[in-house]
Amino acid sequence: MLRHADIQDRAVPGPATTLTRATLLVLCACVLVAQAMVAAVNLLIPQLAASTLHPTPGQLLWAVDAYVIVFAALLIPAGALGDRYGRKGALMSGLGLFAAGGAVSALATTPAVLIAGRGLCGAGAALIMPATMSILVHLSPPERRAQALATWTLTIGLGGLTGNIGGGLAGQYLTWRALFWAVVPLGGLLALIVARAVPRTPSRSDASVDPVGAALLAGALLAVVYGIIEGPGFGWGSVRVLSAFGAGAALLAAFTLYALRAAAPLLDPRIFRSPRLRAGTLGIGTGFFGLFALFYVNPQYLQYAKGFSPAMAGLAIIPVTTGLAVMPKLGARLAQRTGPRLPIGAGLTMVGTGLLMLSTVDKDTPYLVYAVYLLVMSAGAGLSAPSLTLTVVAELPAHQAGLGSGLNTAAREIGAALGVAVFGTVLASRFHGDPRDPAQVTAFTDAMGVALGTVGVVALLAAATVTLGYRERPATS
Repeated sequence: MLRHADIQDRAVPGPATTLTRATLLVLCACVLVAQAMVAAVNLLIPQLAASTLHPTPGQLLWAVDAYVIVFAALLIPAGALGDRYGRKGALMSGLGLFAAGGAVSALATTPAVLIAGRGLCGAGAALIMPATMSILVHLSPPERRAQALATWTLTIGLGGLTGNIGGGLAGQYLTWRALFWAVVPLGGLLALIVARAVPRTPSRSDASVDPVGAALLAGALLAVVYGIIEGPGFGWGSVRVLSAFGAGAALLAAFTLYALRAAAPLLDPRIFRSPRLRAGTLGIGTGFFGLFALFYVNPQYLQYAKGFSPAMAGLAIIPVTTGLAVMPKLGARLAQRTGPRLPIGAGLTMVGTGLLMLSTVDKDTPYLVYAVYLLVMSAGAGLSAPSLTLTVVAELPAHQAGLGSGLNTAAREIGAALGVAVFGTVLASRFHGDPRDPAQVTAFTDAMGVALGTVGVVALLAAATVTLGYRERPATS
């Protein structure tokens, strides 16, 4: 049997430079800022809906999902770019793109420009996240690698808290434009600090960037998410929506055939022969599928149904952050004792169960009850995260560390994009009114419950599939 503690030493060879506290803090600060902007926009949905941009419900979904779709689509090629040309340079370039996207979003006069700015921020984040994780893995000695990854995961949770608080404060005391303007100096300052505090790691001149493969993968993801988001508006049987799903399937098939024949593909489909890599990738996506469906609706529920101010709605997400902050280290310790199957299976089951609990709330549900449901769900995500993250990194050869980090984060963002899209689609298909109207709040919470229940059932089915993928295997494997 290959135990979880054993695979830590397979991820990468021993580092020539040790990961210092200062470097770890800088890398985590970059992750925090990139992740915070995912959460912050959710708090501004009510303000954006009432703004002079006059976005439709579909455009609001795109304003949220443009970031994560571009983020997810470019993560694997961004990881390969870092491998080939240098991870530190990729990180600094990503911070620059991130700041530029914030400026474009702040200057937007139409929903299309806002969506474009969000996409540009997502491109920057696609360079930031795999670079930070890959640098961390390369600089960490094997005995500290699991705890360093747990800290990286913890920072994602703290980024969610920071984004919720920042978005809530901007929504109550400033404007949505002020939030995007804040990204510009933050990105520039972090780039300067990275230049001084982060060492360079060895690059690989033979790493494959593969623009053809990257374009096919990005197109497949975009087509599928487009079909999900536009389904309620155009009809699930419409030519437009069916063509989008057909294009997504065709592009994915074309990518697979191309990658199987290419000499140096961006992502070799044969790596998914590993049951654990398949299960780990699905598990990561499942956790974020549930989390981001919740993040999308949470500020709307708290402001429309419970009457919270934007700032209070931002603070009310703290139970989610608590679970994501406290549980990863416990999950890492548990995995070292029992192997990864227990924390992964229990954690993902808690995610689905928490979503089903949340599907029962309405405008009369006490906040303390709602907070307990949030804590159950987030504790499950935090418990399973370290083992899932380490699986994806460790199941690949050492020379593919950049691909591993990119695949890891791509699974997160694909799950996040699909979570927002599926939840928003189910909600839009069942509620056609204005949730700001007190007379329509009950109809809104009923539709919200159906949407959360749908996401919860999907998460539980995925959890069972992932747990089966972690069945014991012979030590010779």
